[in-house]
Amino acid sequence: MTTFKLPDLGEGLQEAEIVEWHVSPGEHVVAEQPLVAVETDKAVVEIPSPQSGRIGKIFGQPGDILKIGAPLVEFAEGVAADAGTVVGTIPAGRAPSATPRAQAPRAEMEGEARAEPRPSGARAAPAVRALAEELGVDLATVKGSGPGGAIGRADVERAAARGPAKLEPLRGVRRAMAHKMARAHAEVVPTTVTDVADIGAWRAGMNATLRLIRAIARACRQEPALNAWYFGPDQGRELHEHIDLGIAMDTPDGLFVPVLRDVARRSPENLRHGLEAMKRDVKARSVPLEELRGQTITLSNFGMFGGQHATLVVVPPQVAIIGAGRIHDRVVPVEGKPAVRRALPLSLTFDHRAVMGGEAARFLAALVADLEATE
Repeated sequence: MTTFKLPDLGEGLQEAEIVEWHVSPGEHVVAEQPLVAVETDKAVVEIPSPQSGRIGKIFGQPGDILKIGAPLVEFAEGVAADAGTVVGTIPAGRAPSATPRAQAPRAEMEGEARAEPRPSGARAAPAVRALAEELGVDLATVKGSGPGGAIGRADVERAAARGPAKLEPLRGVRRAMAHKMARAHAEVVPTTVTDVADIGAWRAGMNATLRLIRAIARACRQEPALNAWYFGPDQGRELHEHIDLGIAMDTPDGLFVPVLRDVARRSPENLRHGLEAMKRDVKARSVPLEELRGQTITLSNFGMFGGQHATLVVVPPQVAIIGAGRIHDRVVPVEGKPAVRRALPLSLTFDHRAVMGGEAARFLAALVADLEATE
């Protein structure tokens, strides 16, 4: 008997969600045959078999989340291999044929201590608290109907009749996003500055995203402090000569931020092809892991859905994210007379630990100047 454990998938990942098994107990497999599809941080990857042999047991079902190093497959027979590594490479991005099965959230994950119950700050008499404990009702979830919001027996009985709230566990992309947002909130000191670019000189049919990419590249050259990574524990930053631009893309599965590499040195036509390929890959969930990491600065073109300005989230180690709001007409003075001009609202959120206000203001001014310039 040999046990193959969930291997290290790189990039510091600590866990993966089982999406689809390709093998069953009792089945014979050969080395490098796909065993299982798992979902990590925004990508689906196939894990190949490290050896030939017969599958004795599989650990986990679709929807289960396994820690790196947890048992994955037990071989009943076959040539032993290193159970802690993957033989060959792990291809990323194949869309599974089965839909992951939703699982109830676990009360306790492997290696994590069970949380102590939180004391309730709800207003309720001792007898009401005793009734709530007897009926299994969390007073923190009950809205009191008494004076000042006090909770009475009837409130507790109604809550017990409704039953516990049914929570939908976050999986895959949404779960990864929740982790990243929590980390960003804990680490980054965000500050936002805004402005509006007059884009009345743009030609008809101008691709706004391509125009924004050009402007960001020129602003980064003028104020390189925004195209950087900051490492808080070391209190140091890394300025980048190349601009690897993350493009935020909204999908029904969640938010993806694939990367356009070295945008300052690419032609408009090359960038156009890159954007189109990126959209296809995101739609098909076939973006390789390496193309979802390493952004040096990010663009969120949220205005295509609505909104003008926003305080965006800077994901460390990046120090800045640009937001483009909804393009709209506005009345502005031109040579002392009112005129209708097209306007593009802009937001720049930056990590104030690493970027000074003057640097951010100069970057935004350079961005606006480029967007307002005629081609």
